[in-house]
Amino acid sequence: MRVMADTNIFISTLLFPNSLPAKVLRHIANNHELVLCDHIVVEIRDVVSRKRPDLLADVDVLLAQLSYEPVIAPTEPSKLIPDPKDQPILNAAIMAGVDVIVSGDKHFLKLDLERPKAMTPSEFREFEQG
Repeated sequence: MRVMADTNIFISTLLFPNSLPAKVLRHIANNHELVLCDHIVVEIRDVVSRKRPDLLADVDVLLAQLSYEPVIAPTEPSKLIPDPKDQPILNAAIMAGVDVIVSGDKHFLKLDLERPKAMTPSEFREFEQG
């Protein structure tokens, strides 16, 4: 299964390495095809540099440790999601054939798309357990 983890999953992983989002991210990287768009990488670095600059080196370490497919986020306008900052991520997920977006972002979680399906880390864990 092709899975994209949103920025907030990475931020939670950096801040709380033993949290459910961190465990889910590691599970995805080890058991599925993790897809990561350039927009998410830029957003992770931006958030960390503004809020926790002491963790900037950890961003590179985390990204280096994970096996993922990098994709480019198309920026053409679409109106599938209310937050314009999330649209490039959704565009990338659709273009890359992602099955699931794991996120804590309410804009993703309110989407009613058949594919990609948006799930919280908890929902993804339940889905995986059958």
